[in-house]
Amino acid sequence: MNWKEYLITTSDESNRARSAFLEECGDALGEVAQLLGHCIKQGGKLLILGNGGSAADAQHMAAEMVGRMMIERPPLAAIALTTDTSNLTAIGNDYGYDWVFVKQVEALAKPGDLLLAISTSGNSKNVVLAVERAKQLGCKVVSLTGGSGGLLKSLSDISLNVSQAKNSSRVQETHIFAIHSIVDLLDRFYLPEHLSAQK
Repeated sequence: MNWKEYLITTSDESNRARSAFLEECGDALGEVAQLLGHCIKQGGKLLILGNGGSAADAQHMAAEMVGRMMIERPPLAAIALTTDTSNLTAIGNDYGYDWVFVKQVEALAKPGDLLLAISTSGNSKNVVLAVERAKQLGCKVVSLTGGSGGLLKSLSDISLNVSQAKNSSRVQETHIFAIHSIVDLLDRFYLPEHLSAQK
């Protein structure tokens, strides 16, 4: 196999994983957008977290919410818990890396908020601990995972799991599709009062 054939193979893998995800979780994507719309309308906010590439996805989604994606509308309340280096390093240094998200959840989460937990394995300990604490504080939890879904699948109110991906890269490629879909559906169907801003 040469490099071009390899690229075609990986592209096909990504497409198959995304197609399977849409078949398995398409309804759940709409449910998440609706849940997020209800949260925002009630004055709540979205908290997003993950490690590595999932941290980048958390930051990406927060930017789509606070700025805009495709529809012009007022900013929406979303915070990526992955971007404050002083918080992350202070908490990691003083308490250990397992607690870098828990402490932020305890500081920021309120009943009625929505937590989006991103982990390709579904088993990242700092993410699992933050989810458990968020639920104790009265937050709804949505997870973006891969493979079996790990511990997060059963801990979540709604699980969005990329079951057919062969590795983390393919999982993350579908995760960004899911993130874009949630924000787009939110804007178009579940925040109708904001749509007048595009006219």
